[in-house]
Order: sequence, then structure tokens, then C-alpha cells
Amino acid sequence: MTKLERITARERAYVQEVLEAQFRTSAGSRMNTRLERKFAERFQSRYAIAFINGTATMHAALAAAGIGPGDEVIVPPLTMASTSFAVLHAGAVPVFADIDPQTWVIDPKSIEEQITSRTKAIIPVALYGLAPDLDALMEIAARHKLFVLEDDAECFLGYYKNRIVGSIGHASSFSFQSSKHMTSGEGGMITTNDEHLANEIRRFGSLGYAAVGATVGKITKDTIQDPAYERHASLGFNYRLPELCAAVALGQLEHLDELVTMRIEAARFYQQAVAGCRWLVPQATPPGYVHSYWTYTLKLANDNAFTWADFRNKYLALGGDRFYAAWQLTYLEPAFRGQVFGADQSQEFKRGLCPVAEAIQPHLVQLKTNYFDPTLAEQKAEALHRTIRFFER
Repeated sequence: MTKLERITARERAYVQEVLEAQFRTSAGSRMNTRLERKFAERFQSRYAIAFINGTATMHAALAAAGIGPGDEVIVPPLTMASTSFAVLHAGAVPVFADIDPQTWVIDPKSIEEQITSRTKAIIPVALYGLAPDLDALMEIAARHKLFVLEDDAECFLGYYKNRIVGSIGHASSFSFQSSKHMTSGEGGMITTNDEHLANEIRRFGSLGYAAVGATVGKITKDTIQDPAYERHASLGFNYRLPELCAAVALGQLEHLDELVTMRIEAARFYQQAVAGCRWLVPQATPPGYVHSYWTYTLKLANDNAFTWADFRNKYLALGGDRFYAAWQLTYLEPAFRGQVFGADQSQEFKRGLCPVAEAIQPHLVQLKTNYFDPTLAEQKAEALHRTIRFFER
């Protein structure tokens, strides 16, 4: 694979097109409209609606689904806290279900255990680029009449049983934040096949404007200049994606296959480096799943004679890059730990809530895959192999 440029002439040309229009209102939303149409097509959905970030997307989808105060939304604890923040932004309460011990994504069995009369939705996360068991989740949701919002911020062009991730839940959220497979610095997208839901999502993210909808992101001058026009059909936020960001995202989308393949190739180098190592275990990818490898993540065995920090320091000394630990489990973050967000909150946010996640999180190693030069990715995999050999002496 040849070296890639993350930002190409295509993105620059689209940005220049926006600048040459000088932000005239008559030219507004052109890039957003083009981006949304292409995104919907690529992710096999009827509708795609652009947002300022991948947290606003989830807030809007939950609100559009009618979820609010008194409701509970089941989420995984092992992910970026934004997933749970979005639930709180909607006025609902996050409820944490434990994770599968091999795939580290939300466990359907644990979801079943957490359902109460107040449960209204599930937000499964495609962790590190790997989908959860979406068939099982959708079956649970159908039985209990729950809304399923896929959080696919880390999963572009991942597949679940021959279906693209982002086309299976009632709605799906993507992020264009700078670390993601495709980026516009910040930004996000919601996909759905439900026209009513798409209309509500658009209005919620566009100040409640009456004239916008599933495929319409801008009010025309003829409409808005009428003195009798009633603009705001409902309350909403200004969560719209700027045209400059949309221009960059459109260019990124048009070479997304290359950007994802680059990360998958980096993951293959790592796979070769860890082959045969019994104390460094990769995230399991079940048959029929295609992992898109936002990161390549490994779990250190619990009984090693060395620590997570020892491993990281040696990897750096032998030529590896700095890597992240997994996020602290959301309910153990200071913003959540011991907090009560609802009068009838069914969980106490403290250690012991999700024992599988608590056992795994301290031992995770999240290795970078965004190497636009494959030679560099190969070098980092070799550094990993040398690190393994050092600790096996």
C-alpha cells in the first residue's frame, strides 16, 4: 500500500468552492446537502443529517425519539463518556450494562438484566471499530419496544453479517472528530431509514425551524422573508455543521475506502507481531464481522510480572509510539461516580457495577492505526514484536 495524504486536493477544492461563494445565504447548505446524500448512499440509509459533532447527533436522535426526563437509556461503560453525556443532555438517565469478555462490546445478556419499566432506549457502541451483536440487540429492542441508537463514532465501513454498520439500528451516529477514520476537524452524522424520525432530528438540530426536514436543511428566502411566517415549530438547538466542515467531510467521504483500508493494514502488521503471544490478547472479532480498526486494542494478562506502565515504557524505548489506555469506565469518572441523576435512578454509580468491564479496562492497550505511511506502521509493529520478546526472556 502506498503512502496516503489525509487531506487531499479534493478537500481543498471543496473548501475553495465554499470560500468563493463568500458564505452567501443563497449558496448555504450546498456542501451539507451533497455530503448528506452521498453519506446516506454509502451507508445504505434513506436519510443522513449532518451535525456539529458526534455528541449532538446522539442528543438529537434521543430527543427526536421522545426520550426525556424519567426515562432510562442502557449504555456500555467502556467507551468515551460522550455516549452517556448525550443521555443526560436529553434529560434521561444512563444505565450501564456490562461487556462481553472477549469482544469488549456491550453484552446482550447484561442488557436484558437492566431493563425496567423506565427503559426506553439502548445505545450500543461499535467499540474500536467492531460492531456489537446487533441482531440480538434488535431482537431485545423489538420485544421491549426500545429505540436503538448505534454509536458508530469509531466504526466506518465496518460490517455485521454482510450489512454495513450504521444501517441496522433505528438510527446511527457517526463522528468526524480529528481522530476518526474520516474527519472535518469536528462534525458528525445521523443516519436513519425512518422519515418521521429524520424530520424530528433535523428540526431539533436546526433551532426547531418548521421548514426544514429529513432532506431539507435550509429555509428559503421566499419563506423566511414573509412577515407572517412562523419560523419555529418546536424547540431546538443550533447543531448544524458549518459548510467549511461539510466541504472537508465530503472530500474525506470520497476516499473513505482508502482511509479505512490504511487502518486495517496497520492492524494486520500488529496481528503478525502478536501471533503466538499468550499474555497479550487482541479484541476478538466474531465470524461474519468486519472490524474497521479505529485502534488496534490488546489486553495484557492480569498475572504478568510487569505493569501496564512497564509495557508502555519499554514499547516507547524500543521505537513504538505513545498509546492510550482505555477510558476510565464512565460511571467511575468523577462526573458520574456517586451521582444521582433521577429520582428513581435504578443504579448506584460505584465500583462493582460492571465487573467484567472493571476487570478488563485497566489492562487495555490502544495502539494507533492512523499511519498514512505504511512503512511507519510496519516499524511500530516491529517495535511491538521486540517489546514482546523483551518480556518473554
